[in-house]
Amino acid sequence: MRSKGVRLYGANDIRLEEFDLPDIRDDEILVRVMSDSICMSTYKLLIQGKAHKRCPENVDTHPIIIGHEFAGDIVKVGKKWLGEFTPGEKFAQQPALNYKGSLASPGYSYEYFGGACTYCIVPPEVMELGCLLHYDGESYFEASLGEPMSCIVGGYYGNYHTSRHNHEHIMGVKEGGSILIMGGCGPMGLGAIEYPMTLEKKPSMIVVTDLSNERIARARQLIPESAAAAHGIRLVYINPSECGDEFTELMELTGGKGYDDIFVYNSIHSLAEMGDRLLGYDGCMNFFSGPTDKAFSATINLYNCHYSSTHILGTTGGNTDDLKESIRLAAEGKIHPAVMVTHVGGIDSIVETTKNLPGIPGGKKLTYTQFDMPLTAIEDFREKGKTDPLFQRLADCCDAHSGLWSSEAEKILFRHFGVI
Repeated sequence: MRSKGVRLYGANDIRLEEFDLPDIRDDEILVRVMSDSICMSTYKLLIQGKAHKRCPENVDTHPIIIGHEFAGDIVKVGKKWLGEFTPGEKFAQQPALNYKGSLASPGYSYEYFGGACTYCIVPPEVMELGCLLHYDGESYFEASLGEPMSCIVGGYYGNYHTSRHNHEHIMGVKEGGSILIMGGCGPMGLGAIEYPMTLEKKPSMIVVTDLSNERIARARQLIPESAAAAHGIRLVYINPSECGDEFTELMELTGGKGYDDIFVYNSIHSLAEMGDRLLGYDGCMNFFSGPTDKAFSATINLYNCHYSSTHILGTTGGNTDDLKESIRLAAEGKIHPAVMVTHVGGIDSIVETTKNLPGIPGGKKLTYTQFDMPLTAIEDFREKGKTDPLFQRLADCCDAHSGLWSSEAEKILFRHFGVI
């Protein structure tokens, strides 16, 4: 059958085009993609091309479909999976496959499996690993955003602390401890602020830094200090550029002890080095933001590493359990993935949005692949609504949801473009 999608041919070469999908085999599943949010990791793939670890060498002759934060409907099921999956049901998927040691992943490595398209084919290893998930949520976009949220969840589980009495590694952030999220008012950072409020073993304090007062104001509006206080957590937003002495003021918030858990959400040398300085005894720093420079490095205090038992790690992606937890928490209303979304567009907007992603302000760029629509900031809906009834309806809907995207807004789009 025919599909339409965005395919990568090499570094800085992505194209929106139509192409034929082969008939599915007995161990494959055909799906219709409905939503795909654009990840900064896809931009990194674009600028690196074959140099990216997940990109195949023959991508110039066998282009891959980009996009890995996607959800949709199952269309046709191969004989092997009949009874386990049903045509017409919704799906979510976990792209971090790690199949037999391979780095292959949808959106990076597969010719016929990725999110920036109308239809694609799910290969057998995805089902064998349990990475194609049944999804009965109301909206597609929350399933798409389950993937980035699972990365955040995985980061919290990946941090660890040690015991003075034995060599045990105690996984997860420290109960009753202090968390510092550096560069934390971007789309992923917002998820990282909200998630620890759902933990059974909660921290006592979350400090969030960002250099933009505009981003801080939006974060404070979406996740106010009072929301954290309701869970017994002190939440503090700080712009380091307005501090007389960033290190001293951040350290004073901990009473001079330093932070138990630190997450670095931007690949900046000085940010990583400041995070290292701010670690307390047995503190753990998670360098969450993946750099594009393979030689990226920073100065780390090994004296503290030895005498204060500080440790540094990096996590990338989440596992299937992390994704299931993300979807469950969203369904229960305990987390709100919509806080990440600031722009919405159609399949025709994916190429330029991906190419220019670092320069487009705001949070997540959510795209719907079954129709064309220019990428539009939610905050611009009202202005566009003066001449376009669709955006008038979307503006009213988002205003009714505290300025956020929602399942209701998604349905407005689908009805307008005849998808449902």
